[in-house]
Amino acid sequence: MGDLPGSVLFACDRNTIRSPMAAAIMKHLLGHRIYVDSAGVQLNGEAPDGFAVAAMQEIGLDIAHHLPRTFEDLPDMSVDLIVTFTPQAQHRAVELTRTQACAIEYWPTPHPADVAGSREIRLQAYRDVRDLLFERIRTRFPAPERHA
Repeated sequence: MGDLPGSVLFACDRNTIRSPMAAAIMKHLLGHRIYVDSAGVQLNGEAPDGFAVAAMQEIGLDIAHHLPRTFEDLPDMSVDLIVTFTPQAQHRAVELTRTQACAIEYWPTPHPADVAGSREIRLQAYRDVRDLLFERIRTRFPAPERHA
């Protein structure tokens, strides 16, 4: 598996859009080869974002039952890599890993909920983020070749 870490945590601000989308994509692409989780910096008592759920359902991935949580809610912070999507998540990841061996990568990613307009325009913003994450994950974490 070469370049693949044993575990990856995706992190954003509220764990309702980008990080659960990324975690679902990673699980889809790499199955059980890597432990994958997601977290946010803070909670607002939210469920997964409806547009995020819809965008993921379009490609056959279900995040409707995702329960948003913070870094502090995680049972174990022993991960090999944290991928952050926002400056706040990056800062929190650096704080939490000062005394442990953990790589951190910052992937600045637009917040699709900031896009205004019709339902279709807003949903397209979520699709764009979904597709960006899909390609970035596929490139960064190539699936091992299958031998016949």
